[in-house]
Amino acid sequence: MVRHSAAGGPDHYSRGPQGIVAATPVSHNLQMGISDFGRGSLFFAVLVALALALAPSSAGPGGALTAAADPAPQLATILIELGGAATGYATPNVAVAQGGEVTVVNNDSMAHTVTSDAVGTDGDPLFHVVVPARTTRTLVIARLAGGKYAFFCGFHPSMRGTLTIEGDATGEIPTSPPFDQPLRIPKVLTGNNVTIPMRMGKVRVMASGPRTRMWTYAGSFPGPTIKRPTGRATKVTFVHQLPRKAGSMSVHNHGGHQSSRDDGQPTRYLIGKGGRRTYTYPLTDFGAPVPAYFAFYHDHKMDVTARNNWRGLQGMFLVTDPRERRLRLPTGKFDVPLHFSDRSFTRKNQLTNPFPSPGRGMHHWMNGPKAPPNDATVGSRILVNGQYAPYLRVKPGLYRLRLLNASLFSAYDFALSNGSPFVQVGTGNGLLPKSVVRQDLLLGPAQRADVIVDFRRQRGENVLLRTIPRSDDTTGTGSRSATLMQFRVRGSTDQTARIPARLTKIENIKAPRKVAKTWTFGLSETGRGSFWSINGKMFDPGRVDHKVRMNSVERWRLRNVSDMTHYVHLHEERWQTLSRNGDKPPPWEKGYEDTWRLDPGETVDVFARFTDYPGLFMVHCHMLNHEDHGMMAQFKVLPTRSP
Repeated sequence: MVRHSAAGGPDHYSRGPQGIVAATPVSHNLQMGISDFGRGSLFFAVLVALALALAPSSAGPGGALTAAADPAPQLATILIELGGAATGYATPNVAVAQGGEVTVVNNDSMAHTVTSDAVGTDGDPLFHVVVPARTTRTLVIARLAGGKYAFFCGFHPSMRGTLTIEGDATGEIPTSPPFDQPLRIPKVLTGNNVTIPMRMGKVRVMASGPRTRMWTYAGSFPGPTIKRPTGRATKVTFVHQLPRKAGSMSVHNHGGHQSSRDDGQPTRYLIGKGGRRTYTYPLTDFGAPVPAYFAFYHDHKMDVTARNNWRGLQGMFLVTDPRERRLRLPTGKFDVPLHFSDRSFTRKNQLTNPFPSPGRGMHHWMNGPKAPPNDATVGSRILVNGQYAPYLRVKPGLYRLRLLNASLFSAYDFALSNGSPFVQVGTGNGLLPKSVVRQDLLLGPAQRADVIVDFRRQRGENVLLRTIPRSDDTTGTGSRSATLMQFRVRGSTDQTARIPARLTKIENIKAPRKVAKTWTFGLSETGRGSFWSINGKMFDPGRVDHKVRMNSVERWRLRNVSDMTHYVHLHEERWQTLSRNGDKPPPWEKGYEDTWRLDPGETVDVFARFTDYPGLFMVHCHMLNHEDHGMMAQFKVLPTRSP
């Protein structure tokens, strides 16, 4: 078996597209010969009897003869046609003999992968190959045991298929993660004046083997969780202690409401090597405490946001509100933040480097095999709080799980192995008006969900948290499929928490009927190459794409005209969702939001009141390669007019 990584590696080239070759069974030849004879003749009957006596056959139960099975083909082809990201594999179900070869032919204009759902004892997919556009690769599966293996495209997980290997059980077989390390809860910082160094660190990602060298906040991945009560001004000082080659840094409090200067600008107010910068987060909006929210802070430097996040510059940010106590939601050890991200590793547990060397000009990524739309960064292993396949011991009670998808590109559709539902009580930006029961829960990059899971009747069980193939009908990018972590339900508790039906009121702001600005997300090309665009333009830090007056309310339209799902992030304000494709938003989108899923062809209308801070703020796709490769714009909030 040969493994292939998204960062590159050994590829086996075939001689070209291969058809399926199979021996013609004797019975088929026999039937062709019989057609020339009269079926009523004695000679015909004798010939048939003689042929059946001589032909190979197999005995079924009781000695009855059954037709000889066709031998499995030694060669099989997985075909991807033009538009495969939307239509899927042209040959989603293929079969091959054990030890045979599978050729992947990609006739599409986009790169794709063939990646197994199942993993081996090392945690990597049992097979994985990246196939650039209009290219052929051969997947060697000689070491795999016979059986059925589901596969998907790592870049477009809605593309799915099944490979059947016909043979015995000898060879490598799928295995479950070992769950042999306890879940790590990041250190919590609660002071009103916090200092966090950015430095190299060695992080325990795998349960065994070397620690992983990463760029970290305060030596851990994710970094320490900043936990502060709403309305209390918070100052966070970041100190740049990373190597000089890392370049300057910028830190964005994702989901926060802060001044333009403190918002993590991609090209201004940067932190150079050896420098420091203090960001001020008032945790107020329009003079009142902001609603409690669960967000994260991360690097936001132009052109290298994906690289810097991949290397570890992420941490969680939790704002609390004492007024929530009346709801009796789970608290303390029953309130667990979960940070999900995917990474790929070498055999020595070190991060792979899927990024081209910086410094060759901002347009060096516009051409070549990784130019948009082939620029997705996807990891082979999905981590929880920076660990692969951890477990958490829980009591048989109610648990509040704060789910954060901090991946660069991948989406996850969360589900529990025992079929229990989630009760969603909030988004990343605050509580919902009412609780929503959800059997599974789809989150794209930067999206968060505040959910309650009921373990009260599951004492003694081991419950798995999984990501499943996206369950709704969609032509979008889809979600990963994997087992993420294990909950071990043990002991007892006298917990008094509950799941309230009604939670909070959302501020009643009258939304304008007129759309003030439409932001169109697409893929564009010039003579220099391809790029991700907003309104047909590549990001330019010197250009203002829209102006809005402070204290006004505007309705914006988010529109996707590309063939890929985007997860669109709007900075700064407390946004509300007005409609999705002309209809009312689903119940889980009726709170405050800052990141929306936009499938191909979708349109979402949102609105907000622009308060407190004039200056420049960002609009971008939070699939971070897309942001780095042009899909970012900026709007300017103008001061209120003098009377």
